[in-house]
Amino acid sequence: MALKDALLAEYDHEMATTRKLLERIPGDKLTWKPHDRSRSLGGLAQHIAHLPSWGTLILDLREVDLASIPSSTAEAESPTAVLGLFEEARAKTRKALDRTDAELAGMWSLKREGQEIFSMPKAAAFRSFVLSHIVHHRGQLSVYLRLIDIPVPPIYGPSADEG
Repeated sequence: MALKDALLAEYDHEMATTRKLLERIPGDKLTWKPHDRSRSLGGLAQHIAHLPSWGTLILDLREVDLASIPSSTAEAESPTAVLGLFEEARAKTRKALDRTDAELAGMWSLKREGQEIFSMPKAAAFRSFVLSHIVHHRGQLSVYLRLIDIPVPPIYGPSADEG
């Protein structure tokens, strides 16, 4: 199996699961926070919706310097806007995954103001910086939803709300 086929299967699965959670976001709770130091529900959702766009940065470029990337700390305008951002980023990145194994094995570096933070093959960077990052924040979002009494959908099997 080509590396891209394995990545596409994983990507499609994780994006479908992420969409299920984003679809549950209530418009009247976008500013809700579980703690003063936490992101708002809308801010977290916006961040999750934006994360697939890092896929194109990893797949299309050899390096990215965080100093040149605008922060994604914007608050969500509405659940519909969050889903639109997510769908646009998801589709663009899925198309960008059409790479050869050699391209996916090419090195990618993350820098901050010229200082290298890490370098790894593009496939590994994609899994870490896109897929694992989304899964991490999706876990946070599922807790946020539970705390405001929104049923959590099944993720890797039945949830306590929807067994």
